[in-house]
Amino acid sequence: MSVIAPETMETVYSYPQSLTEKPTHYCPGCTHGIAHRLVAEALDELGLRERTVMVAPVGCSVFAYAYFNTDACEAAHGRAPAMATGIKRVDPDNIVVTYQGDGDLAAIGSADIMHVAARGDNITTIFVNNAIYGMTGGQMAPTTLPGQKTTSSPMGRNVDMTGMPIRMSEVLATLPGSAYIVRRSLHDVKHIRKAKKAILTALKVQQAGLGFSMVELLSSCPTNWGIQPVDALQWVEEHMVPYFPLGDYKIADGVADL
Repeated sequence: MSVIAPETMETVYSYPQSLTEKPTHYCPGCTHGIAHRLVAEALDELGLRERTVMVAPVGCSVFAYAYFNTDACEAAHGRAPAMATGIKRVDPDNIVVTYQGDGDLAAIGSADIMHVAARGDNITTIFVNNAIYGMTGGQMAPTTLPGQKTTSSPMGRNVDMTGMPIRMSEVLATLPGSAYIVRRSLHDVKHIRKAKKAILTALKVQQAGLGFSMVELLSSCPTNWGIQPVDALQWVEEHMVPYFPLGDYKIADGVADL
């Protein structure tokens, strides 16, 4: 049996420098942890950690400042885009990233994100869409699917009363200041790899000063959905992806050259 000396072995997988080693508060099976790692790996690969400011609002992402080994701050509920705009304008050399959930970005923060995209502010948003309010008890969100049961819609979402779920990527892609708007998913390895590439591109868009960039990530919430983690990943594929189609919704001139 041959033995490979340790000094000749190549490291192919390691802990990202842009993540702290603090255990997260996320529920078992939640894909926020995957999203965190993808963002951290992208920051490391682009050498952006020392220039980055993360902005997290209220929601499941509220403690993101404790998990990313970068400068970070916490914004009021829904106001991360406004805070990020101020941080970027004070020092344009910063790489500014907001990390937001759907209850935050698509509800109380919908006006903030719309105007950031309309202005073309040169920041990047990571939008985690799990179709429900996670931290506050599993209430119906603007992205909750028709018929989906939540604590505030126990009989299922009634679209005649509450309207249809909002497809934020499609909406933001219509605004002229948006440079890169895409939707990916975290339900399996193939799609996780595609999500990583999208996050890298979004950060490059900001580096190049092309305008607002957003990567929407379809995510699971086993606790509030009331199902097992593996089943939750399947639920994303079978129920969320058909309503929130994966793809590129806005690729501005110059993005393909990055």
